[in-house]
Amino acid sequence: MRIGLIGGGTISRLVLENIRRGALGSFEVVALMGRHGAAPRGRELAREFAVPYVEERAALLSTRPQVVIEAASHDAVREHLVPLLEAGSGVVVLSAGALVDDALREAAERAAVRSNALFYVPSGGIGGLDALKTACLAGVDEVSIQVAKPPAAWKGIAYVERQGFQLDGLTGPLTLFEGSALEGVPHFPQNVNIAAILSLAGIGARRTRLKVVADPALELNTHTIRVSGRAGRLTVVLENVPAPENPKTSWLACYSALAALKSLAPGARYGT
Repeated sequence: MRIGLIGGGTISRLVLENIRRGALGSFEVVALMGRHGAAPRGRELAREFAVPYVEERAALLSTRPQVVIEAASHDAVREHLVPLLEAGSGVVVLSAGALVDDALREAAERAAVRSNALFYVPSGGIGGLDALKTACLAGVDEVSIQVAKPPAAWKGIAYVERQGFQLDGLTGPLTLFEGSALEGVPHFPQNVNIAAILSLAGIGARRTRLKVVADPALELNTHTIRVSGRAGRLTVVLENVPAPENPKTSWLACYSALAALKSLAPGARYGT
């Protein structure tokens, strides 16, 4: 399968390393696309793995990728998702927070249907989506997620700085946001994509509740999901190791990209 990559960070490196080792099956990375004028790490990563580097979507499409993995940003999703789907390339979206925009998501869904292309949002750094989707068929009343991470994970975020939160020297948990996922996800573009994924798999971003916490007692990124409805109650707690180069995301979210690729290969499949 011919794979394109958007983004030159931790996830793209992980994908390239595992494809080179043959750990995922038969995949060929045909291009890595970076943003014009961005830091040179994408170009350097492409050179390291002998992959063509491009900065324009037309150049990426000229390599005829069957599937493109977006591992860059909300802006990359907004700019490239619909045109790639319209061109017939499947897209695996990892910056899922951009999809709380109903207009963008619905345009992508229509494009995928028209072109018969794959539009796939993996589970990222959380679990329990299979149970949530099944429960929704019976009827779900409430879905919530608490995203709690060490204070360092919330530094450098414009919303946190605008609100004047002091992250250094915390002696206890500090709530940075509490409200709907629709309102909260855009404030934390690198940290709470999982809340968007939960919303899309469940009852929507308007009804899904999100709480964001900086907790100095934590070493692991901790996600607590609660679901209640006609089929019963579900609580899932995940304690994820932060990605080595980026404490804002979890290692599990990075490996979710590999799991997504493996699921595209022919063969047996377990779970919904």
